[in-house]
Amino acid sequence: MAERRIVAVTSCPTGIAHTYMAAEALSKAGKAAGAVVKVETRGSIGAENELTAEDIAAADAVIVAADTSVPEERFAGKPIIHAGTADAIRGGASLVAKALAEADAMATSVAAGATAGAAAGSGGSAAPAGDYLAKVAAAKAAQKSKRRGPYRHLLTGVSFMIPFVVAGGILIALSFAFGIHAADVKGSLAEALSTIGGTGGIGLMVPILAGYIAFSIADRPGLAPGMIGGVMAVHVGAGFLGGLLAGFLGGYVALWIIKTIRLPRTLQGLMPVLIIPVFSTLIVGLTMVFVIGEPMKVINTAMTDYLKSMSGGSAIVLGLILGLMMAVDMGGPVNKAAYAFSVALLGSNVAEPMAAVMAAGMTPPLGLALATTLWPHKFSEDEHEAGRAAWVLGASFITEGAIPFAAADPLRVIPCTMIGSALAGAISMGAGIKLLAPHGGIFVLPIPNVMSSVPMFAIAVVAGTVVTAVLVGLLKRPATEDEASAILEPAAA
Repeated sequence: MAERRIVAVTSCPTGIAHTYMAAEALSKAGKAAGAVVKVETRGSIGAENELTAEDIAAADAVIVAADTSVPEERFAGKPIIHAGTADAIRGGASLVAKALAEADAMATSVAAGATAGAAAGSGGSAAPAGDYLAKVAAAKAAQKSKRRGPYRHLLTGVSFMIPFVVAGGILIALSFAFGIHAADVKGSLAEALSTIGGTGGIGLMVPILAGYIAFSIADRPGLAPGMIGGVMAVHVGAGFLGGLLAGFLGGYVALWIIKTIRLPRTLQGLMPVLIIPVFSTLIVGLTMVFVIGEPMKVINTAMTDYLKSMSGGSAIVLGLILGLMMAVDMGGPVNKAAYAFSVALLGSNVAEPMAAVMAAGMTPPLGLALATTLWPHKFSEDEHEAGRAAWVLGASFITEGAIPFAAADPLRVIPCTMIGSALAGAISMGAGIKLLAPHGGIFVLPIPNVMSSVPMFAIAVVAGTVVTAVLVGLLKRPATEDEASAILEPAAA
């Protein structure tokens, strides 16, 4: 029997941990099933191990395990299984089995169609050979509709926005090392760092977010109206919320023009270079200036003023919520929603949520690393290895360092990390800690003036870490030989 082949693509919003863990899970699952799986990862540094035309032609099926939009036109004619990166991490074997089953069913249908066609040509009655293919097409259309829903478009925008935010935010933070007002001095290094980070990095945050939301909806035609709409959102004071609306409006307007306007074939070349960008940008721009801009500005200002006024119980509740969100899927969509919320507020000079989110995001991997130290008999050798890595990942504010433990024992691990992160977030918000850098973990703390209270931040992180470790130690069963072999292996969905 010929060797079975599957090609796959993995991509997560940040392009860091989930992307590569999903790729590893699919490769292992394919090997266990006796199939060759080649995975293209579309991470933070771009596409790696890219699929060639020969790879795709030789494949029996395709798996797209992605939380953002990825190009799929090259897979035309192949059965495609769609899932998220978390599905691949936890259920790689199930996805591989499903892909091979779809490939077998399609091959059988094609063979039946050929036989029926031959019978019809010989005077026999033709069987409805296309029935299965029609069902497959309908199922794929339904999957695509679900896959490219508004939340997926939002995650695509966030994934492209994050590098601009991190680079810009840390450069601004570095400018504070020379003094909190050092950037006011013309011609100084502090001013240069602040300008590069503020105008060049954070200043592009909203246009990039809006542009790539629109790109996810309408592909390249959506970029111009989306980005220009994002610029207008900043210009009219609508901020992050206005940018979100501009991105969706730009994408859907571009898509509507593509589907509505029909030109003679000789004039089709005008569509991408003239008709679509000009009319979509005109519609989005005028809508932002005369319809959406002012209401969004009012909402944005009211939300910012309210958050600035938060103290006591209301601040603690917000910290609890942000902490829970950071730990519930550890780098997944809910985690990224909390992070994007805090970054948006940082752009409006509300810095307390950023500190709470960072404290809560550092806690899960640090707590599990501590648990492997305090209760070594409850963890396998693989988990101990993951725990050693989790110390570094947690200190760096990479929450995904906790995923191997959560994937192996989600019902015990995830509630423990959620409680620890909620505590860390609540302490941080309750203490009113401000953080001016959007990433970096402990590595940005030595920068003068970047955090309002490093000791209180340390207390929040340590408290959340200890609580997480103690709860995991109390609830987790001792590792058995069978469990040890299953650690870090994706569980079947």
